[in-house]
Amino acid sequence: MNCKNCNVEVNLNYCANCGQPVKLKRISGHYIIHEIEHILHFEKGILYTIRELLTRPGESVRHFVAENRNRLVKPIIFIIITSLVYTLVNHFFHIKDGYVKFDEVEKSSAGLISDWVKDHYGYSNLIMGMFIAFWLKVFFKKYDYNFYEILILLCFVMGMGMLVMAVFALFKGLTNIDLMQIAGMVFIVYGTWAIGQFFDKKKVMNYVKALVSYLLGMISFWLSVVLLGGLIDFVIKH
Repeated sequence: MNCKNCNVEVNLNYCANCGQPVKLKRISGHYIIHEIEHILHFEKGILYTIRELLTRPGESVRHFVAENRNRLVKPIIFIIITSLVYTLVNHFFHIKDGYVKFDEVEKSSAGLISDWVKDHYGYSNLIMGMFIAFWLKVFFKKYDYNFYEILILLCFVMGMGMLVMAVFALFKGLTNIDLMQIAGMVFIVYGTWAIGQFFDKKKVMNYVKALVSYLLGMISFWLSVVLLGGLIDFVIKH
């Protein structure tokens, strides 16, 4: 018979080409528990990743990019999981937030896009990361990192930012004390520190360029939301 994954002929219990078992075990409670343990495993799971990103973010991501990609959670999975955590906390406590408020244009296309961003932080953070990565590439062009490697850095950084926001949102939900503005500042400070450390933690100027790049990326992202919304409104009206 042929392997159901790569279609190579198989004579044993496992495919010699891709390692796929000839017969998959049925999904059971044990399988679900195993998958959860795999995600939370401290040695190379989300808890270990969070610890590394809290203590030495730039160094950990640089090690991930250049040397070992097995110990940290995959960056795309990380930012989606952390964004989901923040979204769930946000919705559970009915906390109104957002990077930018579009109250005065609530019914415009820009307002609708903003609502989509707030309801899909995982995807929107990836998109915003592309804008920030562009500016980082401009300001750190002398470093030998391509656009995609910088984007991986931002997946980890923004994922941690979502966890920071989730903690503050949880605190607000439990105490009714609004510190979300402070959470946003902590988010930016952490991002600046992590990015500066990634490129060269000994150069103070790197932290300045990291902050400027981060702010320009966020401004560019929201400016594109406004421009896209305006363009959609113009097309609809004409």
